[in-house]
Amino acid sequence: MSYSVKEIYSSIQLEGFHHGRPAIFLRFTGCNLWSGLERDRPFAICRFCDTDFVGTDGVSGGTFPTAAALAGRVADIWNAAETYDATRFVVCTGGEPLLQLNDALLLALHEAGFEVAVETNGTREPIEQIDWLCVSPKAGAPLVATSGDELKLVFPQKGAEPENYDELQFTHMYLQPMYGEDTYRHFEAAREYCRHHPRWQLSLQRQKVVGIA
Repeated sequence: MSYSVKEIYSSIQLEGFHHGRPAIFLRFTGCNLWSGLERDRPFAICRFCDTDFVGTDGVSGGTFPTAAALAGRVADIWNAAETYDATRFVVCTGGEPLLQLNDALLLALHEAGFEVAVETNGTREPIEQIDWLCVSPKAGAPLVATSGDELKLVFPQKGAEPENYDELQFTHMYLQPMYGEDTYRHFEAAREYCRHHPRWQLSLQRQKVVGIA
């Protein structure tokens, strides 16, 4: 199969457990909870998404005919960034990466020396060989992935309250304030919730605060 990619770029992970870690971000096109088009937002399951995952016109984006070709591009970008780290790290995101990420691509990335993290909405069954699974549930969407390394819940969401996920089997549980006009109010609410529910930790979108990708 071919792979449709919005963008691939070198940066630093600034959310969740791996914050501060150099990474390649591999953003796939497409999502099963919203088309990505503003005209469709009122009808989307996830209406607060602020990510551009439409088309293949981003940095190093395009259509890659094979898993080896895409893994090779990811490796080239890592090498060009001169990131001197013992472990290569790629974050597969979207959109919804599990619409395209498959065994062949995961194997190719592993063969290129990468530890592979996936950020998913949890509506599709994850591949067992994923090295780090981060699930971000969305209200109104069926949750198939009920265990993993990291659960990162955008807060608040009516119908996706934190207590709905307390019994799931995740090693790390994060509340991430919803970004937008009410960011500070959401931050205060998330902070207070974490204070009183110590299993949950606060995660910030630091890339928005400092203004980098």
